[in-house]
Amino acid sequence: MRPTQSPEVAVTGLSEDIPRGVFRAVKRAVVIGNGCAGAENQCIGLVRSLGLVDSHLYYSVARPRGGGINRWLQWLSISFFKRLDHFICSICAGFSIKARMPVFSIGGRSGITDVFEVADAKQIAALARSTFAKNGPLLVVASGRDTISVASSIRRLAMENVFVVQVKSLPWETPFLWPFLVQHPRSRLERFDLVITPRHDYYPLTPEGKRQIPFFLRPWVTPREPPGRNVFLTTGALHNVDASTLRTATLEWKNEFASLSKPLVVVNIGGPTRNCLYGVDLAKQLCGMLQSILWSCGSLRISFSRRTPKKVAEVITGEMSSNSKVYIWDGKEPNPHLGHLALADAFIITADSISMLSEACTTGKPVYVVGAERCTWKFSDFQKTLHERGAVRPLTGKEDMFEKWSYSPLNDTAEAAKRVIQGLAERGWKIER
Repeated sequence: MRPTQSPEVAVTGLSEDIPRGVFRAVKRAVVIGNGCAGAENQCIGLVRSLGLVDSHLYYSVARPRGGGINRWLQWLSISFFKRLDHFICSICAGFSIKARMPVFSIGGRSGITDVFEVADAKQIAALARSTFAKNGPLLVVASGRDTISVASSIRRLAMENVFVVQVKSLPWETPFLWPFLVQHPRSRLERFDLVITPRHDYYPLTPEGKRQIPFFLRPWVTPREPPGRNVFLTTGALHNVDASTLRTATLEWKNEFASLSKPLVVVNIGGPTRNCLYGVDLAKQLCGMLQSILWSCGSLRISFSRRTPKKVAEVITGEMSSNSKVYIWDGKEPNPHLGHLALADAFIITADSISMLSEACTTGKPVYVVGAERCTWKFSDFQKTLHERGAVRPLTGKEDMFEKWSYSPLNDTAEAAKRVIQGLAERGWKIER
């Protein structure tokens, strides 16, 4: 675990007790990520909404990458890796064998602990305790399944000095049937001060959700109980897009977009997930619908994500790139994503991406969804929620892109921040911006 800044404080000793009724100021935060941009953006978005984005340290929990046995161990939890490494070391020590077995090599290095860094909960907890009297409580925000054991351990070791928020990771990070190996915040939620998770995570507890999974598997893939007092439910994913972000993006991109004809329609392409499968077939269908609505588009800008399959990108590029109204981002910096959110008149987004849909629905602008009928399980429930809210409509190819409609924009990040502030107040703490 390595912070982006090295805290120049000792990590020993305990703070003095604080008198009752005295509010302590929360002036700093620790963000614990798992190396996935989607998960970490949720943490940064929350910290930003709380006004602590310039006062936080970042730690990462990374796991082994590459071939060999690591390819088959990706669903193991970090804590399991630690136990496995300890077991191997113990066995090898008894036989006077080097513990770093070649079978675990990656990138020219051997062993397990050599190829990823496990966040040190004891160090962060000690930091929180030793600096409490001078700097006040420490807000800990973590996201991603690999961070669960670290975040819960920090709270256990420094309960009186920290407020720990666990943000549910995005769908494509979460395994489906590996609960005995992977820790996921579906049970023992009392380990955290606050758990922030989408409402559709509790879809499996509904009668319809229960019918879609065999009885003997329900304990493993569903929440154990309805959300408790320390669970805050959102509609979509948290993110770092807010009014301030959009104003800044407008100033940054308005000159480049000034010459584009209106309406400016942005198309965001994600990638298939286990609960929203698609491929070249949907790409061809999308191209046909885009060709049908081009007459009503002033400009059409298309962006692919890191998860977009190569064949899908090739089909869309081949079909659409020759039209003078169409611009396809080549993936090179600067990334126009925030400029698109700020200046687009409408969005067309594939149904697989909860994060992109959540961001677009924050703007209050028309959002058309492609492939929602392919979503299954709780992700179809998410699509249903957005549709009932009036935020999205299915793309049919018959639309007039000059048409607009209004709805109440998603405001999940700000609402989650308010819930954090409420939780802090119950502890006698408050944010100092």
